[in-house]
Amino acid sequence: MNTVNTKAKEKNAISPTREEDYPEWYQQVIVAADMAENSPVRGCMVIKPWGYGIWENIQRQLDDRIKETGHENAYFPLFIPLSYFEKEAQHVAGFAKECAVVTHHRLEEKNGRLVPAGELEEPLVVRPTSEIIIGESFSRWIASYRDLPLLINQWANVVRWEMRPRIFLRTTEFLWQEGHTAHSTADEAIKETLTMLEVYRTLVEDILAMPAIAGEKSPGERFPGAVSTYTLETMMQDRKALQSCTSHYLGQNFAKASNIRFSNKDGNLEHAYTTSWGMTTRLIGSMIMCHGDDDGIRLPPRIAQRHIIIIPVVPKPEQESQVYGYADQLAAQLKQLSFYGRPLQVFVDKRDKRGGEKSWEWIKKGVPLRVEVGPRDVEAGAVMLSRRDQTPKDKIQMNKDKLVADVISILDEIQNHYYQQALAHREANIYRNIENFEQMRKFFTPKNEDKPEIHGGFVLAKWCGDPATEEMLSEIKVTIRCLPLKQSGTVGKCVLTGREATLDAIFAKSY
Repeated sequence: MNTVNTKAKEKNAISPTREEDYPEWYQQVIVAADMAENSPVRGCMVIKPWGYGIWENIQRQLDDRIKETGHENAYFPLFIPLSYFEKEAQHVAGFAKECAVVTHHRLEEKNGRLVPAGELEEPLVVRPTSEIIIGESFSRWIASYRDLPLLINQWANVVRWEMRPRIFLRTTEFLWQEGHTAHSTADEAIKETLTMLEVYRTLVEDILAMPAIAGEKSPGERFPGAVSTYTLETMMQDRKALQSCTSHYLGQNFAKASNIRFSNKDGNLEHAYTTSWGMTTRLIGSMIMCHGDDDGIRLPPRIAQRHIIIIPVVPKPEQESQVYGYADQLAAQLKQLSFYGRPLQVFVDKRDKRGGEKSWEWIKKGVPLRVEVGPRDVEAGAVMLSRRDQTPKDKIQMNKDKLVADVISILDEIQNHYYQQALAHREANIYRNIENFEQMRKFFTPKNEDKPEIHGGFVLAKWCGDPATEEMLSEIKVTIRCLPLKQSGTVGKCVLTGREATLDAIFAKSY
């Protein structure tokens, strides 16, 4: 496996390592960083403060971007009448197997046990997505072209019954935001769809430091009921793809199902053109798998809850006040600084634990910078600085005032380092020489005897665009991840059928 920051023959904080068992490594990283845990409800997770802090920062960054583009936040019901779903057959078919349904409204005691009672006249579906229920509101809010465009976003939770749960990546209940908009023309709605895809790109690449391929989904991977779906595809360290977000152009399909009509400038009634777009807590999982190493998470500084941890080292009790005072003074200086639009987040760790134990805790949690200060540092006006993008043994002594002067540029270096590492890993694992389905099968077969070290990755190849051909890929558990927005425009042979083809497509295994 091509991975980042690999340290040969060195004891690591996480067991197993990525090389030994990548899926289990992922689970153990989450445990070691104290981010989340499985709940008593199968398929659901408890997001602990360290994990939720990342989600809050994602929310802040994305919410600002959403509002800057003219959208407003609102909230809609968790429960959706079953009859609403029946209005949009294709949409229902796409989510039917994942829906949780409420059929009763109270509990009664019988023979010492609580049993459901009070059957509902109409079952309620627990929100898997909100196009239908929000469409009902839009149908009442929109009467004229003067009411358009209508630009709404909501932060909420959704439920999609998950048979193979994995924390952050696939859970029965998860957190997300979903945007829903209505427009007077198809061109305006399509522009909205692509605008929001670019908003997501700035979050994923500029904040989470994950290089992404923007593209359109193939018909087989399209959102149920959409005319077109756009995505950002990112590569994890095991070379699988992860869909970071989606943005859907819905045409008039949902407007017709929900009767969203408006009077145009000529006084004629027509159906609106709608969009929807969303991003979920799985983005946290993708960040872990994109940047983590065998010592834990590595948080890009722009999303980190804490940028700097100061660890006072006190060999003798009588030195405590001097060292603590020095650490507090340094923290106060650093907190006066701003990094990427928010105050520098600094924490002085005075817990009654050994310094090495505290240091490893913060390494596993992925904090960008650790600063140790002891009596000798106080005398020298210095600190011992460790960067999370380097090995735990890499420490440098630095003048305290120089740290304060240089800390912002150091954080920027770490942010860029993570992005460049992830980009290099992706580019090294995009293969452009797969010419037919047999070569595709061999490439994605676990026991690739020719070159086992390059098994898996992204295949960039030509595709004829025939939706029926996508079924061939299920045999090797591969999907078309996207048709990149940046197309080469060249003519070649379809990797699945051998027909003449012009479309460039990304093929990969995925989460």
